[in-house]
Amino acid sequence: MTGSYPNTRLRRTRATGWSRALHRETLVTPADLIWPMFVTEGSGVEEPISSLPGVSRWSVDGIVARAKEAVELGIPVVALFPNTQADRRSDDGAEAHNPDNLMCRAIRAIKDACGDDIGVLTDVALDPYTSHGQDGLLDDKGYVTNDDTVAVLVDQAINQAEAGADIIAPSDMMDGRIRAIRMALEMGGHHNIQIMSYAAKYASAFYGPFRDAVGSGGLLKGDKKSYQMDPANTDEALREVELDIAEGADSVMVKPGMPYLDIARRVKDAFGVPVFAYQVSGEYAMIEAAAAAGAGDREALVLETLLAFKRAGCSGVLTYHAPLAAKLLNG
Repeated sequence: MTGSYPNTRLRRTRATGWSRALHRETLVTPADLIWPMFVTEGSGVEEPISSLPGVSRWSVDGIVARAKEAVELGIPVVALFPNTQADRRSDDGAEAHNPDNLMCRAIRAIKDACGDDIGVLTDVALDPYTSHGQDGLLDDKGYVTNDDTVAVLVDQAINQAEAGADIIAPSDMMDGRIRAIRMALEMGGHHNIQIMSYAAKYASAFYGPFRDAVGSGGLLKGDKKSYQMDPANTDEALREVELDIAEGADSVMVKPGMPYLDIARRVKDAFGVPVFAYQVSGEYAMIEAAAAAGAGDREALVLETLLAFKRAGCSGVLTYHAPLAAKLLNG
């Protein structure tokens, strides 16, 4: 204890706006934001996503325009997720290796338009490419195989790296995939490409709108509980993170975000590495629904949740609210 009342009045420093600003412990800036975007085929296409009000799928030209907007707003990274056409999906997700697939075309277009003014983060997992909606290959019993899937993920990661990706983000939760991808990147001369591992990704009920956005929701057979984490576990998250750091991850991610702030804090305290959180589609939709129902002020809710991530130790946040938040933070 550093004092007692009335010598110490903690309300003194809260009495005015300038004093609250002076004593503020946590700060959010546009540089803390990563903007997730959904890519679709065509030209001049914008497809609003009904379960994600205010979010759309964009054709590559629209994605480039959004990336330029991100640069203007001071958002340093965009994250890409493809909505692969049904006729290009297969049991083995072979489209993930196509150097001219939707993801690779979007990467190249953004880098051609923006260069190093913005970073491009790419998702490595097979669910946008499989006909069954799982993140990996299935055996004859419907179980997602680990080692065979890892070999395919390595090819996917190299494909994205050669297209110009800056950060490879494996979201599949297969064991050993970070080491395999890191070794392949090194052997391929991609020494400076970062890996942001979805190290603690939970089998969550908050992913529904995302699966709608990438077109895998209606295809998913079964669930993902054999590879995504049990929401009841916290110690296991530390083991997952420790393994991924040892295997070559430059940063780690906790997903979902707000319901798992305790995990983000534990990871930061235990390892001191850059920790990111994904404010997932269900969290975004809940904020939008609350604002639409008059249950809270949208802008205040957005900024307060972002502060919560930073307060929990996150270096940054993937959020669909990134453009709105950046505009608010920029005044």
